[in-house]
Amino acid sequence: QVTLVESGGGLVQAGNSLRLSCAASGSTLNINAMRWYRQAPGKQRELVAIISRGGTSNYADSVKGRFTISRDNTANTVYLQMNSLKPEDTAVYYCNAETMITRRQYWGQGTQVTVSS
Repeated sequence: QVTLVESGGGLVQAGNSLRLSCAASGSTLNINAMRWYRQAPGKQRELVAIISRGGTSNYADSVKGRFTISRDNTANTVYLQMNSLKPEDTAVYYCNAETMITRRQYWGQGTQVTVSS
């Protein structure tokens, strides 16, 4: 079992930055890939960024060059550094962890990010 707790969301003006954190606890040695998703009102949840246990990352086109995902395996934490924020980045951001072998998915409770114009 893995528990994920996100933090770092808030209200910012366009152009500013935020850093989200997601702390994992429980069976963390089983975690392989970690992801950040977001869901805006009235829209489907979308993948924002993914990072493997070894640190390989990939991003949605909409955030490339502005967002950076990183992870600290010792601290069992994944981060999302969000720069040059835009109003369209407004959403609830969710952390996701996938375990090795079984590929079971775990989700955090979400953290709200609101970007004002």
